[in-house]
Amino acid sequence: MKLGPKAAAAALILSASLALTACGGASGAATGNNPAGPKTTTLTLGAVQEIRSWDPAQAHVGHYLQPYQAAYDSLILREPDGKLSPMLATAWKYNDANTKLTVDLRTGVTFSDGAAFDAEAAKANLDHFKKANGPQMAQLTAVADVLVVDADTIELNLTAPDPSLEYYLSQAAGLMGSPKALGTEGIKTEPVGSGPYVMDKAATVKDSQSVFTARKDYWNKDNQKFEKVTFKILVDPTARTNALVSGQVDATLLDPKTGKQAEGAKMKLVANEVDWQGLLLLDRDGTKNTPLANVKVRQAINYAFDRKTILDQVMLGQGTPTSQPFGKASGAWTEELENYYTYDPAKAKQLLKEAGYESGVTLSVPAVPGFETQIAVIKQQLADIGVTLEVGAAITNTFTTEVAAQKFTTMYFSLFQGEPWVAVNQIISTKALYNPFKNTTPELQAKIDAVQNGGKDAGKLGQDVNKYVVEQAWFAPLFRVNQMYYHNSKITVTPQVQQAVPSIYNYAPAQ
Repeated sequence: MKLGPKAAAAALILSASLALTACGGASGAATGNNPAGPKTTTLTLGAVQEIRSWDPAQAHVGHYLQPYQAAYDSLILREPDGKLSPMLATAWKYNDANTKLTVDLRTGVTFSDGAAFDAEAAKANLDHFKKANGPQMAQLTAVADVLVVDADTIELNLTAPDPSLEYYLSQAAGLMGSPKALGTEGIKTEPVGSGPYVMDKAATVKDSQSVFTARKDYWNKDNQKFEKVTFKILVDPTARTNALVSGQVDATLLDPKTGKQAEGAKMKLVANEVDWQGLLLLDRDGTKNTPLANVKVRQAINYAFDRKTILDQVMLGQGTPTSQPFGKASGAWTEELENYYTYDPAKAKQLLKEAGYESGVTLSVPAVPGFETQIAVIKQQLADIGVTLEVGAAITNTFTTEVAAQKFTTMYFSLFQGEPWVAVNQIISTKALYNPFKNTTPELQAKIDAVQNGGKDAGKLGQDVNKYVVEQAWFAPLFRVNQMYYHNSKITVTPQVQQAVPSIYNYAPAQ
């Protein structure tokens, strides 16, 4: 079944746009027609962590998503600028209530084991993703069931509108594996997808490297620009830096300090602001820390910080000071909120006095590995206004459980700035992990409901949520941080909005 003329026309426009972009070399498309040919036919990337299971239902997001893209196509392609384009899905359309998404699927595509990609295969993947208890299983929480309409059409029925569903179908939830392999032990160690590359098992070494070679019968050669792609596992940033400078890898993620060495070796920088860092003032009803229930206390904390100086000293200026938790690419960002809280210790002290806490306030935070310097700096600046910051034991790999159990009333952390509905459900709604005390008000809930039911207007409606939590000082953001991705001159790299590491399609041989 095909969608109506309007939706089909939109899909054709998107496809044409993708093809035109490919001609220019952007979007990671083929660069073509240089008689001298590309400088390299191989791509070696420094990865920060090993993939523990290649089952697509176990895929994560951010830089953990990239290796899966070598083997698996997604239903929807997310362009470098965040726009959504056809991939295995050629067109998609909501009903008027935004509770049913009808998806037309590409025909003539096969998986690397020869199985056909069709509606049954797409349904099998989505059903498997919902049941497999993967790290991103919440992406399909709103999907009640998936129905096969015909050989190349599926319907996703939702329990409630989900403005982020199309985005999720370009992420972990949209990765498609062979229905023959789903749920087997084999797919955990060897991916079986319809993607541009297949794993070279003989060359792949656990905790060392994963090697992929170009699939001969891949349907979209524009997304297949290398004969071989290798992911070298280099957890330590210094090791990644040395590997890049010495030519062992072509590109990798570094930080401001190690980036200086890369720049000295003439490596090229692709910078992208993905996360924000700051204090999460979690106990806004004062359940365990009474002063935090007073908005003037939370506002005072925000006025305590010299954001630019902290950024310059701790992150060598790599980022942008901010007072808002939503990023520029989300659509919920507004200029008026960018510097809503200036550095004003006198005003901070006055607010504490008005709140009845002139004698001081004490906050307890867990230590966060990697953020020791940031926490030490904000501890000093808070002390200057009469707020004592007590730093406890370091968070561990069970910290998400501890957050959910309301162990922390305040914490310093770095959080992703995603699409409005993604961010709402990460840090603001009563279902959000980083709102463990379930704080809300009727006014805020109405704004959240508007985002959920706003369809294409979700970004603009998200501005109202953003304004509310900034004015009410739910958080004390300090800055958005530049994710610093470096590469050599053998390749070109197009940055991916809201990702520290570009999608695999964004690389091409230099000409």
